[in-house]
Amino acid sequence: MKFFFDFVIANWVLFLVAIASGTMLFFPMVQKAGQGALSAEGAVQLINRQRAVVVDIRAPEEFATGHVSGARNVPLDQLEAKLAGTVKNKSLPLLIVCASGARAQRAVAVAKKLGYEQAQALGGGLKSWKDANLPLEKA
Repeated sequence: MKFFFDFVIANWVLFLVAIASGTMLFFPMVQKAGQGALSAEGAVQLINRQRAVVVDIRAPEEFATGHVSGARNVPLDQLEAKLAGTVKNKSLPLLIVCASGARAQRAVAVAKKLGYEQAQALGGGLKSWKDANLPLEKA
């Protein structure tokens, strides 16, 4: 045990560097986990592997300009009333999309309150989808 303390005292700078670098690597993971939002790549995997249902909560006019392929349009102000009729299977993952990601976070809370435990928001919204050069469908 004495050897360990002698080693730490002799190499304190290395320990500080190791702790600082570990913190810098760990912090972004914790920060993203708190946001509860998926990246565009993560969303594609969720759609392809787990058959996630995509719900676009933008207004119908916004939806018509371009949306994720196969997305269902349920405007945010109608979400609580119409989500259960639009997505009947509450066990499927639900991917909620808006323009920038801000409204989708609120919609996730509404969906979870309605029993959709696997509801997630697309981080950065449709903008991040476009930035990743993923295809859009127009109505």
